[in-house]
Amino acid sequence: MNILTTVLIGFLILEAINVATLYFAPGSKLANGVGVFKAWEESKQYPEIHNFIKYLVNWVAGAKLIFIFLLIVILYFGDQNTLLFAAVALFASILSFYWRLFPMLRQMDRNSQIEPKNYSIGLAGMILGFVIIFFVAVHIVVL
Repeated sequence: MNILTTVLIGFLILEAINVATLYFAPGSKLANGVGVFKAWEESKQYPEIHNFIKYLVNWVAGAKLIFIFLLIVILYFGDQNTLLFAAVALFASILSFYWRLFPMLRQMDRNSQIEPKNYSIGLAGMILGFVIIFFVAVHIVVL
């Protein structure tokens, strides 16, 4: 097993934990739980809005599940080139966090809509860590 396979398996495990959290403990402040958003608890006062938010949370979990199963298929059946291009695709898709999600998350953080304070910075740093890991793994395989 090479470094690229190891990184992809690590990502798969992390995302599986995130999906489990979204499906079974969406209000958690761990993994991808939405409990960090004050609006999660506030929305419970408005069943129509809370049901919509729960729908979106489950939709995200389902989308992540699609990626997990595709990654399992790629890991099992893919050759080295397929693994390499899958890692590049994941690298690019993870970077999309900084395009749309981070600006919104940062604004919510500044408006005290997220707890703990500066959650957006911590998450951005963690995601940057994954981007760097994917980048390094791809370069090790290519070089």
